[in-house]
Amino acid sequence: MIYALTIAIQVLCVIDVIRNGRNQLWIMALVFLPVASTIAYVVLEVYPRFQGNRHVRGARAAVAAKLDPEKEVRAARTALATADTVANRIRLADALSARGNYREALPLYREATTLGPVDLRSAEKLARAEYENDEAAAALATLDAAPAASAQSDRDRIGLLRARILEALGRFDEALELYADLVTRLAGEEGRVRYAALLLDLDRDEQARTVLEDVEARMKLMDRTQRAAEADMYRWAMARLAELRVRA
Repeated sequence: MIYALTIAIQVLCVIDVIRNGRNQLWIMALVFLPVASTIAYVVLEVYPRFQGNRHVRGARAAVAAKLDPEKEVRAARTALATADTVANRIRLADALSARGNYREALPLYREATTLGPVDLRSAEKLARAEYENDEAAAALATLDAAPAASAQSDRDRIGLLRARILEALGRFDEALELYADLVTRLAGEEGRVRYAALLLDLDRDEQARTVLEDVEARMKLMDRTQRAAEADMYRWAMARLAELRVRA
């Protein structure tokens, strides 16, 4: 078994040499010194390439975040203590927001936008923190004063936040209109689920059912990993849809 595994790894290394145009001397080494040369090839040729791969970096960052979720917060606090700059304030606010600590992030975003020029991304972050701190009116004012987004993806992302803010302010008709427009373009299902939730709150069950059936149909096209990323949201949506079907 071990011998077969060694041969398989050796063959894969030879294929990698050919495909990636590595020094052909590696092939000789892999054939005549399979164990030592395979280890050397992986360490010297394969590992450095994976270090620079964005997917590998992302996976490594995700694992690190799970093992030490406060690591970036600590690093950002240290950076801000070392140099009190706008960039470091935003970095700490971002780290706190990622941990759901919008209460502490909000004053940092406000200070940063006061000290430096307010671009679209900074305004969006500030508005989101205001919304999460139950300051919906301030969040809407922040978005209204923000520079206009040029890319459709930016307009839609900010539009989803605006719809949530309008909903929090009780401006339901405006929120529904915005949700209805956004769900025609948004790739994820968050917009549809929030749209359906508001329809349910307003006792518009038939419309909500139609939206949730669309979520169900799209969900069936996803693989397990995609569904797992928003598992709680999909469970809620399918539970509400089941209730609507029972009542029909």
